[in-house]
Amino acid sequence: MGFLDTSAFRRFAADKMQKVNMFETPQMFCDVYCLEPGQAQKVHAHPGATKFYYVIEGKGAFTIGDATRTLGPGGVAWSASDEEHGVENRGNVQLVVLVSMAPNPNFP
Repeated sequence: MGFLDTSAFRRFAADKMQKVNMFETPQMFCDVYCLEPGQAQKVHAHPGATKFYYVIEGKGAFTIGDATRTLGPGGVAWSASDEEHGVENRGNVQLVVLVSMAPNPNFP
């Protein structure tokens, strides 16, 4: 399966942010994160992995290290290995973000 449409991977829930896996390989994973207003991904870090967020819809407050910036459609935020990162939907519309990380922590 080499071609996908992110609109087929959107799912929202009132209680928490939704992570919808599009695909994964031993080298990387690619998810769609769906956040309702007020939802957030806790700031955290991944040892030995690089992660990026690409905004598809809405606006999000992205934290990378000590900095937080608001990004809209087309915006990219990425964290280096061991760098803290997270996202929060501080707006009043849904936020949809494409997320990928390498190497994939789900594979040894």
